[in-house]
Amino acid sequence: MIELTSFNGKIFYLNPDLIYRMEEVPDTTITLVDGKSLIVRESAKDVVNLIISYRQQTLSQVANVLKLESEEG
Repeated sequence: MIELTSFNGKIFYLNPDLIYRMEEVPDTTITLVDGKSLIVRESAKDVVNLIISYRQQTLSQVANVLKLESEEG
């Protein structure tokens, strides 16, 4: 999950797999796969960087699990 800030200042967490599209008009608007839209304070570039970081962490955890399994087996 990535941490975002709603336009009213509340922090929330979003599963990036639910993002359909994102645009700046001028505020960053995230459209989810169910058609719901969210407006966030972060720029689109910042959201992309958060997603990249989230994916890197996830892949790193998977790699660690696979490494442990191969060492045990």
